[in-house]
Amino acid sequence: MNGKFCKDPKLVTADDFYFSGLDKARTTESSPVGSNVTTVNVNQIPGLNTLGISLVRIDYGINGQNPPHTHPRATEILLVQEGTLFVGFFSSFPENRLFNKTLNKGDVFVFPEGLIHFQVNIGKQPAVAFASLSSQNPGVIIIGNTLFGSKPPIDPNVLAKAFQLDPKVIIQLQKKFG
Repeated sequence: MNGKFCKDPKLVTADDFYFSGLDKARTTESSPVGSNVTTVNVNQIPGLNTLGISLVRIDYGINGQNPPHTHPRATEILLVQEGTLFVGFFSSFPENRLFNKTLNKGDVFVFPEGLIHFQVNIGKQPAVAFASLSSQNPGVIIIGNTLFGSKPPIDPNVLAKAFQLDPKVIIQLQKKFG
């Protein structure tokens, strides 16, 4: 499933079902978007293979964000542990409706599978959230990185027309993300 083979049951140990460290904050200072995601999926816990779940911890600096992204193989449920987050997701075309909410400690929000969503720390202190995902390997497509940082790059004229921008602006974005 998702390219992972099942381990021989005779070789499985308790460590195949264990991960430590989600209690530790990770720095957000070197992140261009002001957040840091600690992923716990089948790559960190082999015992998750075929179970259809995973987990992340997201640390947000002041004004930090988890930029617009999507999980092609998972629905996400986010729990705010500390801080205040503005969150939202977009319905699909043609409505392109924004569903958003301000979340505080203890609040939960759901992002449906495959829809573009985001979180922004709007509080005056760092924030922490945990998210569970309905896949052992949910994948992540960060919209800006994908469009402007692809290898090879998308022809700037294609993106310029799509976003109704000058191609020079697209080239600047590609340099920033590339």
